[in-house]
Amino acid sequence: MAIKILCASGLSDDIGDKTKKIGIKPNILGAKKAQDGAVTHPELVDGVITYLKDEGFINLVVLEGSWVGDVTSKAVKTCGIYDVCKKHNVPFIDLQKDNSKILDAAGMKIAVCEQALALDYLINIPVLKGHCQTTVTCALKNSKGLIPNSEKRRFHTLGLHKPIAHLNTVIHQNYILVDNICGDLDFEDGGNPVVMDRVLAFKDPVLCDSFAAESIGYNPQDIEYIRLASRLGIGSMDVAGAHYIALNDGIPGIKGHYTRRVSKLAEYASPADACSACYGSLIYALGRLEEKHGLGNIGKASVCIGQGYKGKSGELGVGSCTSCFKKSLAGCPPKAVDIVEFLEKECLF
Repeated sequence: MAIKILCASGLSDDIGDKTKKIGIKPNILGAKKAQDGAVTHPELVDGVITYLKDEGFINLVVLEGSWVGDVTSKAVKTCGIYDVCKKHNVPFIDLQKDNSKILDAAGMKIAVCEQALALDYLINIPVLKGHCQTTVTCALKNSKGLIPNSEKRRFHTLGLHKPIAHLNTVIHQNYILVDNICGDLDFEDGGNPVVMDRVLAFKDPVLCDSFAAESIGYNPQDIEYIRLASRLGIGSMDVAGAHYIALNDGIPGIKGHYTRRVSKLAEYASPADACSACYGSLIYALGRLEEKHGLGNIGKASVCIGQGYKGKSGELGVGSCTSCFKKSLAGCPPKAVDIVEFLEKECLF
């Protein structure tokens, strides 16, 4: 899947010179497995490296610095990305062991790891997931792995939002490949993964994170670091005006291993051959509604979703496949933020 997306986007032409130093930045916040919804799937890193090598690029590195309190060298082995690097003979750079340089990031002094600054081209592979402090984390916040631990601590004392935005004035993400396979419902360290089975590609990190926010049930205007990054000229928040290219359709009937919390949210859905992205969007939306109102106004098994409802009548449906229902929200897949608004209106919250 990764290789198809990369080829379709003309990545090789975008990079140009085969000798450029290309850095691949996954999200390896700690010693986690990708199926927990916290770290980048090693298969995506494998796909990117395979593609680049097949295209003749010879100067590749994978680099990351795990969050404070975890050891990068352990985390990269636990998640499987170290084995990918070893397989391809591509160096893995532990940024927790790197020196740093202080830069002027649009009026804010920020220390950035020297190995990150030495790159000619950066491919960012974040995980789309919730975050306990910034609400959502994706492309912009994944840049935080490119700064030393001392700077990460300072970011937290500053409240994360402002320094994350300013950091991205000196870190240029040339290409973003989002791991939207099974990001966590609420927290950056995983535990409640929601299966979406998608990989997304962007060139604009602000547009990427704006789309990410809507995908899990939030208005990007409500996310401070996204607004700040837009004001700093890093990218656009205009999701409505963006041009989308879908390389394949959703596959119905894919089931994931759901945790207790996700299973409880799923009790309010009635899926029939639902594609993962559509069903996952509903789970995210139900999670947001639970946080805002509780789910008392929605009856269990009352929200229908999936291809099994095409041409059938019913009461309350989400997604274009339920277009014949009395109350239906269009979208293939619909965004979680739109599902939240739809259910708030139709269920009288």
